[in-house]
Amino acid sequence: MDPYAALRYKEFNIFLIVRFAMVFAWSMQFIVIEWQVYSLTKDPLSLGIIGLMEVIPAVSMALFAGHIVDQKEKRNLLITCIGGFSVISLGLFLLSWPGLEESWESKTILYSIYALVFLGGFVRSFLGPTIFSLIALIVPKKIYPNAATWSSSTWQLASVLGPALAGFSISWIGVHWSMCVIFGFSLFALIFLFQIPRKPIMNPKIGEPVFQSLKDGLKFVFGNKAIFGALTLDMIAVLFGGAVALLPVYAQDILHVGSEGFGILRAAPAVGASITMLGSTRFPLHKNAGKKLLMAVFSFGVCIIVFGLSELFWLSVIALFLSGAVDGVSMIIRQTILQLKTPDNMRGRVASVNSMFVGSSNELGAFESGLAAKLLGTVSAVVFGGCMTLLTAGTTAIVSPSFRRLDLQKDIEEHEKED
Repeated sequence: MDPYAALRYKEFNIFLIVRFAMVFAWSMQFIVIEWQVYSLTKDPLSLGIIGLMEVIPAVSMALFAGHIVDQKEKRNLLITCIGGFSVISLGLFLLSWPGLEESWESKTILYSIYALVFLGGFVRSFLGPTIFSLIALIVPKKIYPNAATWSSSTWQLASVLGPALAGFSISWIGVHWSMCVIFGFSLFALIFLFQIPRKPIMNPKIGEPVFQSLKDGLKFVFGNKAIFGALTLDMIAVLFGGAVALLPVYAQDILHVGSEGFGILRAAPAVGASITMLGSTRFPLHKNAGKKLLMAVFSFGVCIIVFGLSELFWLSVIALFLSGAVDGVSMIIRQTILQLKTPDNMRGRVASVNSMFVGSSNELGAFESGLAAKLLGTVSAVVFGGCMTLLTAGTTAIVSPSFRRLDLQKDIEEHEKED
């Protein structure tokens, strides 16, 4: 297959620019918030609460959001999502105004940040399903795997640069003006999005009752062994392998590398994942996908354990880099499974379930890591998470031989015949 097949479509290139700008802004914002909150509290549990504040609305609204996405036009819905994120970014910019700490109590600032993060969770519940559904309306089915790889690579590249710039910008221009940069990127994404025309609604059941729609979506996901297995495996791995949530603690109190070292640590996993994803455009991962996914999750757990035990900055960076590289394999395979095995009329609902399983487990993982660090200590919490990830991969390999034998080559050939 042509490794640049998806890039030959102008609208897809515009879509990648929009996705890059949004992921860059969102990932940078999360890092700046983490730094500001830990600087205010010096409590690792407060970092976990950031994730909890976002995951509560994201999970509670996920299924309903999927129903709405399947019922509405995707381009305009994405415009609404990005507009909502811009408003939240503007609020965080104002909250970080110099001198505000002198006139407001730290708790007031902290709770205001949590409130805006909470609102961001509602936005995110719609954002993921909308983006997932829009891709399928921009490129033909036969290049879904290639488009999914480039989309995921763009996501990872933005995840590299966002955290890295966040760490350096905190050092160079401070939290306040870092928030201004984030707001600017959200407006940039909004402007570019208008270059993509509106798309047709593929769902033939417009006006379908909400509960029937949600029931059909859940029935499909839980009935499809490949989708359900991939989501479950990744969810547990991310939930217990959420060491990145504790990076401010490592940067400030264990490795003593400051905000710039924090940026490097935070970017290392995404650098590894980006290299994996760019490589996968030439060396696809769809053959023996089940085995590759299980091996990737197991290797991820090993990397997290090494990072947790390390007291050397360079070793910590390498461990995080390798964790990102194998996580990139997991992400590509999962996204390819979802794109190939999801009907057009159910993409919003399936993507919403995916966000509940995997996307929201990032925040739940952050809360789990923060709580475990509070109870067990930071190092013990990270090592525990890595061990649980190893256990999950090993158990899945033993109890689910059908998932272990999963191969996506046949699905790709069928889509090529359809086109």
